[in-house]
Amino acid sequence: MRVAFIGLGVMGYPMAGHVMKADMDVRVYNRTTEKSRQWCEEYGGDLALSPAAAAQGCDVVLVCVGNDNDVREVILGENGALAGMQVGAILVDHTTASASLAREIFARAKEQGVQFLDAPVSGGQAGAENGALTVMIGGAQSTYDAAKPVIDTYSKFNKLLGPAGNGQLAKMCNQICIAGVVQGLAEALNFAIRAGLDVDDLVETISKGAAGSWQMENRYKTMISDQYEFGFAVDWMRKDLGIAMEEAKNNGAELPLTKLVDGFYAEIQEKGGGRWDTSSLLTRFTRR
Repeated sequence: MRVAFIGLGVMGYPMAGHVMKADMDVRVYNRTTEKSRQWCEEYGGDLALSPAAAAQGCDVVLVCVGNDNDVREVILGENGALAGMQVGAILVDHTTASASLAREIFARAKEQGVQFLDAPVSGGQAGAENGALTVMIGGAQSTYDAAKPVIDTYSKFNKLLGPAGNGQLAKMCNQICIAGVVQGLAEALNFAIRAGLDVDDLVETISKGAAGSWQMENRYKTMISDQYEFGFAVDWMRKDLGIAMEEAKNNGAELPLTKLVDGFYAEIQEKGGGRWDTSSLLTRFTRR
C-alpha cells in the first residue's frame, strides 16, 4: 500500500507514524518542510515538496490540516493533492471542516476518477499518539472498505455513517456534546469547591453513576490543579462550534447551549487562553 500523508501537525505527525509502523510505503508533506524532514528522520519514508508530489502514484492520500481554507489549498489548489492523484486512488480528509466542503471535494474528486472520504477524528493528541482515535466517516461503502486497513492503523474505532458530508456532520454532533459536558463539569467542580467537598472523593463516587464521562475521568484533576495544557485548544473548539452553528442555520436545528458555551470560550480567548485546552471553562469561575 502506497500512502501519502499531508499535514504533520499535533495530530497528523503521530497518525502518519502509525501508518509507517504498519509497514506501508509512506510519503509525507507539510507546509514547514523541516517538520517533514524531522518526521522522516524519526520514522523513515519519503518527503515531498508539494501536496501533488506527495500524492503522485499513491493508493491512499490522507489529509489532516487546520480548516476549510487549508483543505482547499492542499487538495484543490494548483499543486494540491488532486492534481497528483491517479484514477482509482482514495483521498481521505481527516480535517474537521464543513460538510459543504466535503461534498464539493467529493464531486471534484469524482470528476477525475478519484474516490473520497470525509473522516474527521476525535480523541485529541493523546488519541493520535496512542493510535486510539475515533473516526467518523462519510462516503461510499466500497471506498471505506478499501481505505479501512489504513485508517485502522491509528484508530480504535471507525465507522461509515452515510454519504459524503456525513462524517463532518457527525463531528459537529461530537463537539456539541463535548461543549455541554465540559461546561457542566466546570460548574460542578466550582460548586463542589465552594461547598467544601473533597473533590477527589466526590468524583470517585459520582463518576460511577449517570454523571460519569470521559471528561470527568480524564480532566477533573488537571482542572482543579489549574492546568490547561492537556488537550484540544479553545481556538480550535471555537472553530468547530462555529462550523456546527453555521450548519444549524441550514438544517433548522436549535443550539442554545452550544451558543452559550461558545460565548464562554470567547471570554477565555479574550483573556489570553486561546491555546488552553477546552476544560479551561473552569477558569471563568476561578480566574476572575
